[in-house]
Amino acid sequence: MKRFFRVGDHVRWNSEAGRVSGTIIKRVTEDIMFKGYTHHASKDDPQYIIQSDKTDHQAIHKGTALRLIPRRKSSKVHERQRRARETRGSRSS
Repeated sequence: MKRFFRVGDHVRWNSEAGRVSGTIIKRVTEDIMFKGYTHHASKDDPQYIIQSDKTDHQAIHKGTALRLIPRRKSSKVHERQRRARETRGSRSS
């Protein structure tokens, strides 16, 4: 099953060094030279250029090698939820 991602998606993949995570910075839909190698891509089978979170190095992978990391809720959302729980708790006392 082909997976399609968007620029800005946070993803992870397996490398020789273990699991790596990063952010998609470009969706490639045609053949491209990347670090001395030709990578084949098309609209139906794109590849993605990803910037590593830890090292800032860039890598290119097919969608089948990537796993989406769900976005976390912002701290403001967590704060609102915490206050709502406290308010509900104080009403029942």
